[in-house]
Amino acid sequence: MKKTLFIAGGWEGHQPFETSNLFAELLKADGFETEVSSTVESLLDKEYLDTLDLIVPCYTMGEISQDQVDALDKVVRTGCGLAGWHGGMGDAFRQNPRYQFMTGGQWVDHPGNATKKYRVNILDRHHPITEGIESFDIVSEQYYMHTDLGNRVLANTMFDGEFYPWIEGTVMPVAWTRSWGTGRVFYSSLGHQLSDFDNPAIRRLTLNGLKWAARSD
Repeated sequence: MKKTLFIAGGWEGHQPFETSNLFAELLKADGFETEVSSTVESLLDKEYLDTLDLIVPCYTMGEISQDQVDALDKVVRTGCGLAGWHGGMGDAFRQNPRYQFMTGGQWVDHPGNATKKYRVNILDRHHPITEGIESFDIVSEQYYMHTDLGNRVLANTMFDGEFYPWIEGTVMPVAWTRSWGTGRVFYSSLGHQLSDFDNPAIRRLTLNGLKWAARSD
């Protein structure tokens, strides 16, 4: 049985507990054992970390100690998956460059906030995360991110310059995978709030990404 730890907290506007509980239940339905924790302290429990197949940070703008990042680094390097969505993973622990290196990106802006309509383009239709998912339009936060060129990009979006004319035409990754040691990393910038996951494509993309990172069929 695959075992997953969700670390929920940080800025409450992203509904960290509600979204973590949603995917904890979806993973349970697929045979996972899941736990939703409200603290990063569990990252210092090496014996517990060694039992995990997947860690899901959902901790926008939260804080983490260097010892905790070092522990996360080590467990992912040795095979544990790391996966998440939106600011819960892509804007967590923003003061720690090592964490950003692991995840492959960092949020910097969302022009238009949650009222922006934009297109999500699925690029790699043969990857197990995106297989069967078509490109789609949504109204939500369109994340502008600083990203790692080593990421394998699965989906992207294009900025139209409505709010910042000088970024018109900029193509931005939306979902990607990467490796960290022998661990798998998945990230999607979608999922601003719980209601965003009512979109079947977003829910499926996220769930597939979590399962892929945990090396689950």
